[in-house]
Amino acid sequence: MNDTLSGLLTIAALVGVLALAWKPFGDHMARVVTGTRHARPERALYRLVGVDPDAQQSARSYATSVLAFSGVSILVLVAILMGQQHLPFSRGLPGMPWDMAVNTAVSFVTNTNWQSYAGESTLGFTAQMAGLAVQNFLSAAVGICVAVALVRGFLASRSGTVGNFWVDLVRVTGRILLPVAVVGAVLLLTQGVVQSFADQTITTVTGGSQVVPGGPVASQEVIKQLGTNGGGFFNANSAHPFENPTPFSNLLQIALLLLIPVCLTRT
Repeated sequence: MNDTLSGLLTIAALVGVLALAWKPFGDHMARVVTGTRHARPERALYRLVGVDPDAQQSARSYATSVLAFSGVSILVLVAILMGQQHLPFSRGLPGMPWDMAVNTAVSFVTNTNWQSYAGESTLGFTAQMAGLAVQNFLSAAVGICVAVALVRGFLASRSGTVGNFWVDLVRVTGRILLPVAVVGAVLLLTQGVVQSFADQTITTVTGGSQVVPGGPVASQEVIKQLGTNGGGFFNANSAHPFENPTPFSNLLQIALLLLIPVCLTRT
């Protein structure tokens, strides 16, 4: 098969997958953000943090909640990055300098995901998982919440309310992003995407040895794409064979990248 035909088939498969997902997944997201029933784990979480899930917020209150949550997220992520040497699975790596930590935290919390470092040689596994991967979920969820609140504002301009940010955040994370991420991570694992807590020492073609970094890549890769985050486990991102080893994994990652933006037009 020549490259042109292969490319055309890949595009056709991508369009087909997104077309099939557009209605059911778009409708699912609509049900998530418009439903009035709260699952038991959600109610338990609301009680724990002192949130009234049935209260509605004005646009000002909703925006204040978004900014407050994002501000706290930045502080927590800065602390994780600067103090990673004290965390388990740090791989003996030192904490980030304060300026790099602030730059990285602001970038990941705002979903811009600028990286001025090589993740595989700068960050330990806990900082990657508890810090960056968590923000990959939360920053994507916040973006979806803001988009939904904007639409509500147009549709209910007389009521003066745009929903409840905390309810939206919990539902988008737990009912939309997390289930798709779990399935996507399993699919990436079947393609050979790395998911481990150990480096590998291999023999090179010249007879020498080389340490190839491993890590919890599949679990972070899937939300990187699903949440349209740019920050990957490796410096080369999806050009690295441990993040994207096969044509199917490449197609899957592109589909994940486009899934929510495309289906939100239905929602």
